[in-house]
Amino acid sequence: MGEPVTVNIPHKLGLAEAKGRIGSGIHTLSEVIPGATLSDHHWEGDHMHCTIEAMGQSVGCVMQVREDEVYGIFDLPPMLALFANKIKQKLQKEAPKMLE
Repeated sequence: MGEPVTVNIPHKLGLAEAKGRIGSGIHTLSEVIPGATLSDHHWEGDHMHCTIEAMGQSVGCVMQVREDEVYGIFDLPPMLALFANKIKQKLQKEAPKMLE
């Protein structure tokens, strides 16, 4: 079984601006895992759903954009779950760049 990794990204942009910036910066998300590519992404209301492919594995992600934060859940498959702590640390450092 995989392991979910969660990340909160606080912001002061408001909902619409944060959604716009997430939408235009989503491609940077694949840089968190070496050799990864963003294979799919789409909006459902205020939720950005995406899939990252890495090392023959798929990482499902849902980012809920809120008025003052973005809450992300990354569902790591078993092989990548071994690196969950390192991936979470990198996400906490790199994910806020999507909002710049």
